[in-house]
Amino acid sequence: MVFSRRGGLGARDLLLWLLLLAAWEVGSGQLHYSIPEEAKHGTFVGRVAQDLGLELAELVPRLFRVASKTHRDLLEVNLQNGILFVNSRIDREELCQWSAECSIHLELIADRPLQVFHVEVKVKDINDNPPVFRGREQIIFIPESRLLNSRFPIEGAADADIGANALLTYTLSPSDYFSLDVEASDELSKSLWLELRKSLDREETPELHLLLTATDGGKPELQGTVELLITVLDVNDNAPLFDQAVYRVHLLETTANGTLVTTLNASDADEGVNGEVVFSFDSGISRDIQEKFKVDSRSGEIRLIDKLDYEETKSYEIQVKAVDKGSPPMSNHCKVLVKVLDVNDNAPELAVTSLYLPIREDAPLSTVIALITVSDRDSGANGQVTCSLMPHVPFKLVSTFKNYYSLVLDSALDRESLSVYELVVTARDGGSPSLWVTARVSVEVADVNDNAPAFAQPEYTVFVKENNPPGCHIFTVSARDADAQQNALVSYSLVERRVGERALSNYVSVHAESGKVYALQPLDHEEVELLQFQVSARDAGMPPLGSNVTLQVFVLDENDNAPALLAPRVGGTIGAVSELVPRLVGAGHVVAKVRAVDADSGYNAWLSYELQPAAGGARIPFRVGLYTGEISTTRVLDEADLSRYRLLVLVKDHGEPALTVTATVLVSLVESGQAPKASSRASVGVAGPEAALVDVNVYLIIAICAVSSLLVLTLLLYTALRCSVPPTEGACVPGKPTLVCSSALGSWSNSQQRRQRVCSSEGPPKTDLMAFSPGLSPSLNTSERNEQPEANLDLSGNAEVVVNRGRTISETLSKQKQKQTKTDQPTNQTKNTIYWVICLISL
Repeated sequence: MVFSRRGGLGARDLLLWLLLLAAWEVGSGQLHYSIPEEAKHGTFVGRVAQDLGLELAELVPRLFRVASKTHRDLLEVNLQNGILFVNSRIDREELCQWSAECSIHLELIADRPLQVFHVEVKVKDINDNPPVFRGREQIIFIPESRLLNSRFPIEGAADADIGANALLTYTLSPSDYFSLDVEASDELSKSLWLELRKSLDREETPELHLLLTATDGGKPELQGTVELLITVLDVNDNAPLFDQAVYRVHLLETTANGTLVTTLNASDADEGVNGEVVFSFDSGISRDIQEKFKVDSRSGEIRLIDKLDYEETKSYEIQVKAVDKGSPPMSNHCKVLVKVLDVNDNAPELAVTSLYLPIREDAPLSTVIALITVSDRDSGANGQVTCSLMPHVPFKLVSTFKNYYSLVLDSALDRESLSVYELVVTARDGGSPSLWVTARVSVEVADVNDNAPAFAQPEYTVFVKENNPPGCHIFTVSARDADAQQNALVSYSLVERRVGERALSNYVSVHAESGKVYALQPLDHEEVELLQFQVSARDAGMPPLGSNVTLQVFVLDENDNAPALLAPRVGGTIGAVSELVPRLVGAGHVVAKVRAVDADSGYNAWLSYELQPAAGGARIPFRVGLYTGEISTTRVLDEADLSRYRLLVLVKDHGEPALTVTATVLVSLVESGQAPKASSRASVGVAGPEAALVDVNVYLIIAICAVSSLLVLTLLLYTALRCSVPPTEGACVPGKPTLVCSSALGSWSNSQQRRQRVCSSEGPPKTDLMAFSPGLSPSLNTSERNEQPEANLDLSGNAEVVVNRGRTISETLSKQKQKQTKTDQPTNQTKNTIYWVICLISL
């Protein structure tokens, strides 16, 4: 654009004002350009990329394009230089018809990020359409008797252009008889009249040929012509006259068929047939008017015979003529202007273009999802459309330009709460009553791996019987993932750990897909009572998420271990016990005790003892404690009893089915004088010199107790002897004895094991079985109790230490001395004597 410097300061102000206006338009989000119609292909329109502030290098990567649906082929953008150019022929009359303003609205879209720009290109009219008459000639009948200054209507031309290009001027070829009279109509067109300037004489001039020329106001000017053929008629010299030249009527577009539009009134000064008037539409009337209206030839009533549509035609210009019945007939014309009034009879139109579907649930706010375009064919308030979205959804509508909206994300999404949103977009016009239209937009939410697999509870307790078959199914874990598809595909695995000295995978396994947990080998309650481990559930998302659940597998005991007899004392065999019992003992005297243990637990390890009947059904004078295993007499033994009894004791647990073992006890009846010695030999198992040693110890103890005055001397003597003797190899080291306690309820070995440390100065530490018997019968005296030792059996095979009720520590320690050789007897005897003195004082 070039400005002359002669304008001075005013031209510069105008230029500054135009630049500010252009900057305001770019900032407002819309560009305005103008172009003349019929521009050639490639005609420059505007530097749209530069005006939008976009770099040329980013046009192709961002897929910069024209997205308008209606006129996208008319204009195009060159992605190399960012210039908007004409792509195909633009005909303003085809685009906008008779509208004064004609513009092309374009949507320009760029991706990454998504941006929508609006461009309005105004199409300027050029004078490319000449004035056009309806036909090549117009025939006019004029009687010779018409008076001077009479006027005869003729039809004007039409120009498809607008503005000055459609401003028509008319000229008539020179004539002595007629002149052209033009009356400017205030709304639609100009009325043309031929005015008679000279009387006609049919005999002199029967016909006249005139040329009517229409010239528009464009540059260059264009013209259109029509030939006027005037025939001079004779006789009937009075034509009908209308009471008004133009009839104006306003009709709503919803007017019903058959409605009276107007009534024409025309009169003829003639009489008789020459004065009878017939009404009709002009012969050159358009077909559209003939389909919409009908005139009554006698009454002159014009009625509506078809529906009106304001959006198709806003007004009608009807040429009506009145012809009398004279010979020749005479006619006159009038014009009926029908203006159609708009009614809100068109609902808005709504179009949705989806751009970004489905949408990820972690999409950022303000993400554009769809473009929405609304329109209404009505005018005024009836054509003003507002767009709204159903409430309580995480989306909103943003108006971008006039009837253009963007559907954008307004709040965070959660696919697990709602995976599909059925949105309803409503477009409502401003009519009364208003009309509206709705469109449903289905927005699918794409899943994101934001939920870890979850178990119903954090820990499960499983009970499995021992000795299960290998590979048996013991439990099924199940985790639910709230995500979808691949993100919800859960796989299971063990959390590896050590179970004792072995890996967890040696015991159990889990199926990766089903979550079934299998025992890979038979479980042993006696080895593992509780197997506690974790199972991990992990989904297939990126990145994967997981969680763990704890399984507590309790191995239930089964009765798979039979009772085991404890080994007898040194020199015996398992399952056989020999006892010497003096005759004439009283009833209830305990002669022996059977001990057994069971590796099971609970009821499966609860043992009971039964004495089997003798062979031949003979009665025996013994019984066994049901839960203690003690064999005692049932009556006083006498000379009539057998000298030897073989007793079979059945040891049975309480499992299902019960398991048993049989113990053999050999009971020999001896005379009362022999019983202690025999018992002592059976218990100790050493020669006669040791017995003599016991007697010496007893005498020394009695003597020391009587003579208390020798206490200090004895202590000094003991100290001197201990200092002179070199130290031995004995040491106090903790052993690992097993304590089996018999009670009224049986043997509970697994729950009642204890350790007893035994220290000796003459030898290494010993691991012994400490057996504590229940109380004996009250009928036995102390001496009888001392004579009946309990049979205590050592599981580890070491020397036994027997501690019975009523026995002294001296008897226990005396058994330790039996392993000394005879050559060491004098020294040992002296040591034992002093040692027992110290023990007695301590007691």
